[in-house]
Amino acid sequence: MTMPNDVAGTAALAICEALLLALNDRNILPENEIVGVLMDAAAAHQHAPPGPGDAMHTAVAALINGILAGGNSVRRR
Repeated sequence: MTMPNDVAGTAALAICEALLLALNDRNILPENEIVGVLMDAAAAHQHAPPGPGDAMHTAVAALINGILAGGNSVRRR
């Protein structure tokens, strides 16, 4: 069964956020490393080569930066 990209993408985001929280809760990755992972992911899309996926890269970077601003993937202590 195939699923629309938005469903698959939303599921992937939820899984990744849960994994980041679990890694932090179990003291495997500190908050600054998790924030660094998210910043690297956003930067990869912000600096992607120009092309037909420009709008997607912009939207992905904005979403990741919103997660960073909201603290969704890190339980701020």
